[in-house]
Amino acid sequence: MLTLQQIKENPDDIVRRLGIKGFDGRKAIDDVLALDAERRSLQQRNDTEAAELNNLAAQIGAKMKAGQKAEAEELKARVATIKVSQKEYAEKLAATEAQIREILLGVPNVPCAMVPEGLSAADNVVDKEGGKMPELGEDALAHWDLAKKYNLIDFDLGVKITGAGFPVYLGKGAKLQRALIQFFLDEASAAGYLEVQPPYVVNEASGIGTGQLPDKEAQMYVVTLDNLYMIPTAEVPVTNLYRDVIIADDKLPVKNCAYSACFRREAGSYGKDVRGLNRLHQFDKVEIVRIERPEDSYAALEEMKDHVQGLLEKLGLPWHILRLCGGDMSFTSAITFDFEVYSAAQKRWLEVSSVSNFETYQSNRLKCRYRGADKKTRLCHTLNGSALALPRIMAALLENNQTPEGIVVPECLRKYTGFDIID
Repeated sequence: MLTLQQIKENPDDIVRRLGIKGFDGRKAIDDVLALDAERRSLQQRNDTEAAELNNLAAQIGAKMKAGQKAEAEELKARVATIKVSQKEYAEKLAATEAQIREILLGVPNVPCAMVPEGLSAADNVVDKEGGKMPELGEDALAHWDLAKKYNLIDFDLGVKITGAGFPVYLGKGAKLQRALIQFFLDEASAAGYLEVQPPYVVNEASGIGTGQLPDKEAQMYVVTLDNLYMIPTAEVPVTNLYRDVIIADDKLPVKNCAYSACFRREAGSYGKDVRGLNRLHQFDKVEIVRIERPEDSYAALEEMKDHVQGLLEKLGLPWHILRLCGGDMSFTSAITFDFEVYSAAQKRWLEVSSVSNFETYQSNRLKCRYRGADKKTRLCHTLNGSALALPRIMAALLENNQTPEGIVVPECLRKYTGFDIID
């Protein structure tokens, strides 16, 4: 959530930058400024009357001491009137502050200066690329055919048990899945991330804290009886560990990693993009989360990108990094880099990670602060990234590593799988 200070410093620039995301923020920003002026006026009048109450209390004490009871009673009547007025001011203040918060919850984060302008994924910028493109024969199979051939994943069983988008992993497919999870967690731990095992359901306050609510509630599975939400990513519970927390300066940066299943309705998805593992309602992912001082967050973002790049290089997958344009960014992000791997049999790029800096947008919702060396409290910057999401990694590994003898397992995974090839 944008802070009032950000808006008041340069409202026209905030409106301009929101426009890069395709959001017309003029009315919202003007309404917030008008409500804030009303709030400050109410607060000033309330403070003036509070000072008058203190003064009257002293006068009443003096009158009573001097035996001037009638005059003291008159002053007490004035005190009673002011207290009624103060109650009205308090109610109006609370209502005004609630209105400001409601408007700000509906305003996305502003993109940082590095974000390119653009309306859709077609306007994203390739920042970096690497890895060797595999050369497959004309008879190369897509991962859904390979999964069937080697009995690795049963999509039909998932439909029977739950519905489309809930695959069942079998045998070496299940072991490869587990190997990827362990590999990603071990690499994150080696990079200094503390592993966390979070809940898979969160309350409404947690969804609001990281920005899934009220923006993305249509994409979330809801446990209606208990008003809980299935997590779309471990980012939500892990970042909410620091909701309403003031972190000591010497405890920063905070670096956490977590494995979780993730649940997304993906309403409106259809066509070739959803076939096989390309788009699921339930999938596994290892997430990295960082809480940083504002002056350190962009260096941290580069470290996170290097970490994800290193994972893809060890897996031997061809990759590139996209810097997302304003029109393709999430509601909450100040800047996002997507990692994609090339799927040789499908002949297309598949997104496997998003690494984002949210600056103070999430921390303002969360009230996640740190106490600096000067003892003042300030909002932290929050960052997170997929390191990595498994389904499309699995798809690319199966497709790119297929040979006449079977599917070759990357060397970095063999100590986890216990086998070198799927045949």
